[in-house]
Amino acid sequence: MTVLSAQPEHRVSRSMRQQHHYLMCAPTYFDVAYAINPWMDPNSPVDADRAYLQWDILRNTYLALGHKVDVIDPEPGLPDMVFAANGGLVVGGHAYTAQFAFPQRGPEGPAYQKWFLSAGLIDVHEAAETNEGEGDFLTLADVILAGTGFRTTIAAHIEAAAALDRAVVSLKLVDPRFYHLDTALAVLENGFGPEPAEIAYFPAAFSLHSQQTLRQLFPSAVIVNEADACEFGLNAVSDGYNVVLPRNVTDMADQLRDRGYNPVGVDLSEFLRAGGSVKCCTLELHQ
Repeated sequence: MTVLSAQPEHRVSRSMRQQHHYLMCAPTYFDVAYAINPWMDPNSPVDADRAYLQWDILRNTYLALGHKVDVIDPEPGLPDMVFAANGGLVVGGHAYTAQFAFPQRGPEGPAYQKWFLSAGLIDVHEAAETNEGEGDFLTLADVILAGTGFRTTIAAHIEAAAALDRAVVSLKLVDPRFYHLDTALAVLENGFGPEPAEIAYFPAAFSLHSQQTLRQLFPSAVIVNEADACEFGLNAVSDGYNVVLPRNVTDMADQLRDRGYNPVGVDLSEFLRAGGSVKCCTLELHQ
């Protein structure tokens, strides 16, 4: 497993980078209708028009950066279906479906599974174990980082490793504010190209053992402070140069610039009301 990263001297220019392929879901039915994480307050109304505009700006940001975006049809009664990252995990044409921890989100799993089947993937493995897709599975070139502690079980880590025939490193989350791995850790460089894998993370979101694991695997990782983590700065999407993240993130953005990345700030404040941001709205279809 070769995921150790050293701080690079430069970045490969965007024009030389491979196009990324994302799946998104329009926030047609988005609302905070229940509370299943510390960020959700059903008494705080969502501005539906503003949410749709914010989502559309995010979609167009990806398109402007040269990436491909598919859109799954939203389904009524599923206000969190906009958080496409939770819909499953797709690597190399193989899909591993979601089995949600809370019944309110349960029907999202079959909805995304139906899309995977229609997309002509090599195979679609229907999960038996509780997991919330890319919310807790982040893909690097030779390993998948997998979160557990709140929404995804260790058994799902084992099941995903077998379904996708890939190594999985389990990381335990301990702070309920960071209930998914993609709220506490961001992949900056996935390692599929000429640059080594590189991540950013908020250490206090993880158990002491998992912090040690991350230090060993990524000794030069970007360490993010609590303020930026609470702005969901780590709920970011990177193509290895452009890092799309919440626009209120400050110190993390400065660190990214220092390392040769290009932070691209967007406003997804309406989605933060439900405990989500850029990455939550984005399922990457890894080639």
